[in-house]
Amino acid sequence: MDTDANDLLEFFALATEENDDATLLELTGQADSLERGVNRMEFVRKLSGPDDSADVVVTVHSGAGGTESCDWTEILFRMYLRYMERKGYTYEILESSPGEEAGLKSVTLEVKGDYAYGHLKAETGVHRLVRISPFDSNARRHTSFSSVYTYPIMDEVDNYEIDEKDIRVDTYRASGAGGQHVNKTDSAVRMTHIPTGIAVACQTERSQIKNRATALKLLKARVRQHHKELEEREREAKMSEKKKIEWGSQIRSYVLHPYNLVKDHRTDTETSNTQAVLDGDIDMFIEAYLLLN
Repeated sequence: MDTDANDLLEFFALATEENDDATLLELTGQADSLERGVNRMEFVRKLSGPDDSADVVVTVHSGAGGTESCDWTEILFRMYLRYMERKGYTYEILESSPGEEAGLKSVTLEVKGDYAYGHLKAETGVHRLVRISPFDSNARRHTSFSSVYTYPIMDEVDNYEIDEKDIRVDTYRASGAGGQHVNKTDSAVRMTHIPTGIAVACQTERSQIKNRATALKLLKARVRQHHKELEEREREAKMSEKKKIEWGSQIRSYVLHPYNLVKDHRTDTETSNTQAVLDGDIDMFIEAYLLLN
């Protein structure tokens, strides 16, 4: 890369001296290509963290706003599914809770693919939507919030120890569409790590035993990530961008009225093509975040 840059500089000097406009135009294109290559190498270098190559669990929770936020959570969920299709990632829905009228209160999925955590960790935070509500008969503008949390699933997570007395296990009947396929047994499992208050749930299997095994794996990964984040905050307390997720500290805003704009507040990356973003085209935001951090 250094050799290519030096060669370009020499050719540029010669072309400038000889007023060779055609060569200067060609060199400009080569310089742009070289810059893109450097940016790509820098981006790949940012995916060298110890967990970046791991699979990832993504949880989307609705915030304040009732039906509006539940609908927004479902829209975000769809956005991530489209993003995963673009990246060639596979996923499994581990738990979902429908909203009372529409949308989703929460949804959790496990995502597998090359550097899945390295990419999707950039999505952790609060996402804010501004639009004319389809649920408001007076067509008023509403603001909705949903939070996204991601954590890696490492191969060694099975060896991560949690004291059994620190775990509370609750079983419940998995939600479904009803009819002949409704689950008539308490196969869904929720596990809570009492010292931290961290809770995970799994309802993907009809077998409670399988759901317990998956929930325990998720709980170990989540508690492991929790302790890693505590250590990281202690080391990097002076970094203001490491803010705690809370309403009012959104990482990204999606404005659909009175204009179209998606803006990431951490990097100032923005686009007016809101439909493309909601269809999963979020690489610009992820790459900008990773290059900044």
